[in-house]
Amino acid sequence: MSNGALSRIAPGRAISWALAVALAGALLFYSLRGIEWRHVWVLLSGAKPVFLGIVCTLSTGTLFLRALRWRILLRAEGDIGMSAAFWATAAGYFGNNFLPARAGELVRTFMISSRSGLSNAYVLTTAISERVADAIALVVISALVLLALPARPDWLAHASKPFAMLGLSGVAVIALLPHLDRFGKSVLERLPLPAAWRATSLLMFEHSIRGIRSIHDGRRVLKFLGLTVVIWCVDAVATIIGAQALGLAMTLPAAFLLIAGLGLGSALPSTPGYVGIYQFVAVSVLAPFGFTRTDTIAYILLVQALSYIVTGCWGALGFWQYRRMAQLVGRDRNPNAVPEAPKP
Repeated sequence: MSNGALSRIAPGRAISWALAVALAGALLFYSLRGIEWRHVWVLLSGAKPVFLGIVCTLSTGTLFLRALRWRILLRAEGDIGMSAAFWATAAGYFGNNFLPARAGELVRTFMISSRSGLSNAYVLTTAISERVADAIALVVISALVLLALPARPDWLAHASKPFAMLGLSGVAVIALLPHLDRFGKSVLERLPLPAAWRATSLLMFEHSIRGIRSIHDGRRVLKFLGLTVVIWCVDAVATIIGAQALGLAMTLPAAFLLIAGLGLGSALPSTPGYVGIYQFVAVSVLAPFGFTRTDTIAYILLVQALSYIVTGCWGALGFWQYRRMAQLVGRDRNPNAVPEAPKP
């Protein structure tokens, strides 16, 4: 990449980082007021290992189900193996937890496209479509739970409205854009761009349209939606068991509302691991259910730690698997290559 390109990208990254850090700092300041840290340590040190193991197992299960769900969309254009989809998904979630700006989406896109022959634009579009579907599911979950609750977290009740509008906008784009492909191509062809840029833009647009069309098939959509319901139900069960590991009682509505808030909150600019956002969401959502700030912070710290462990282990294995496959492919292409001698 040229120095000019780097100079254009760097300020954008710096601004994004500044916003994420400022938001995380403000939310942490609000969330951590009045916390009894000694009690937090007592709760965390007394966590029941059996329950923690169950949560990690369920989290691994949902990771597999997410890979299976994504594979449904990917297979509309190519024969993607389940192992490839799982390792890419694991590496992607690893990236989202440890890298800024949801860079994990780009990681899993590259891992699939480099091994399958599918274009980056197509694979990334299926990943974005999957995220839009999750956002819509979370909006529906939060709306249903809020309607059934006598006490509603004000911020989430208000936040659900703009997120619902965004979700409906995403549905409209997914539903209508494939029918506007000719219009989109005509617009791109009229733009005053160099010929090479215009050709690249048209190719990316075409692959993106194909990615959106992957969710238009009736049978494919039913499978996708069915897995989405199962994934969020399993996540809710894991949320309840995680609370029980600390001796805290969480109801199913509270669990659904919490995972909806965490999922919707993760769309905001954030530092790696959603530090600050997760604390704010947990304190705001669980307070109406009788959770103290201290108990809530202990719980959400446990959730984040388990997330790091699960995505860290499977994600690291995913990267290792990808590297091993890359070495095997390179060896097959050049079987006469002599391995480099170890440096002294």
